[in-house]
Amino acid sequence: MIDQKRLIQLTQKVVSMNSENPPGREQLLAGFIEKDMKSLGLDVRVYTFAKNRPNIVATLKGSLPRKQAAAEAILMTPHIDTVPIGRGWKFKPLGGEIHNGRLYGRGATDDKGNLASCMEVMRSLVEDKARLTKDVIMAATADEETGSRQGIIPLLDKNILKPKFALVMDSDEFDTIIAQKGLLHLRIQIFGKKAHAAYNWRGVNAIEIAARVIQQLKKLKFIYARHPFLRPPTVNIGVIKGGDKVNMVADFCEFAVDIRFLPGMRHTEILKMVKTIVRSEARRFKIEIDDLQQPYEIDRSHPCVRAYVQTAGRMGCQTTLKGSEGATVITFFKRHKIPAFATGFGARGTAHTTDEYVRIKTLVQGTRVLEAFIREYDRL
Repeated sequence: MIDQKRLIQLTQKVVSMNSENPPGREQLLAGFIEKDMKSLGLDVRVYTFAKNRPNIVATLKGSLPRKQAAAEAILMTPHIDTVPIGRGWKFKPLGGEIHNGRLYGRGATDDKGNLASCMEVMRSLVEDKARLTKDVIMAATADEETGSRQGIIPLLDKNILKPKFALVMDSDEFDTIIAQKGLLHLRIQIFGKKAHAAYNWRGVNAIEIAARVIQQLKKLKFIYARHPFLRPPTVNIGVIKGGDKVNMVADFCEFAVDIRFLPGMRHTEILKMVKTIVRSEARRFKIEIDDLQQPYEIDRSHPCVRAYVQTAGRMGCQTTLKGSEGATVITFFKRHKIPAFATGFGARGTAHTTDEYVRIKTLVQGTRVLEAFIREYDRL
């Protein structure tokens, strides 16, 4: 049974441990999680892909034959790092102070409330001597805030985590993320020819070429099908630099492009469109792909999605099926053909803000729903 007082105290405890990223201070919190999960008699493993940045994987083993129980496993994965604390807090950022039903602190919503929720579920299942047939895995991961390259990515790529289904615990107010846009980050370099600005016809101005390319990119007409949970594709120019001096014709300009695209769209086709535009304006250019994450979606009728929504509904909690315009770790599960969705019990709009908080009532309700869903999954 979920213990409300214990859950609140646990949330305060994990909030009190600084795990800012950057610079990447997960070690103290990871050590606490390891010790806490080991106290339950769980199979606890520590995986470190960068110095002092551990990931903790705790498994409650099911009663099925070992290989079968592992193959049928469900994974709950919160992350343990937070963005930097910053200035201007009214409440102590590592204090876990409670005021008007809210528990304040850096990471309270993103993602330490959800971390505490998962830990309390594991403890409750053990204390209740739950007779589960399938493995239940909790992976508390590092480095989510700066790309997950020291966390969930290597855990999946090295086949350390191989669940049948994954629940990404990183959302707010029971929002259930079942679709996500893809991400394509490009660095476009335009090469021109230097000249004195007073004789600019002797040169080729890379900045002016880049400006024309950018204008065309912003008018780019994508071919796509409307999505019920996501807005249309977007193009954003986030960084630009070039030139040496005001009285010189710039022979180089580089700018960075962020493109978000929908499920069903292919990044290769988008890249072809971008190259066609750049080639129409520039004789010499280079396009670098800095990041690529494919779009993701899981059918709303998937048994796990239905089971979660129905479980929450029976317990008086309303879930909302949604799409994510931004990138989350869900996309990394797609690479490994592991169905997943994201949910969580944070306070909407408070992640990464000063005086971040989580609503205690929502956290307690959510943790009870999470435990009930884990039990329901075992019957699927």
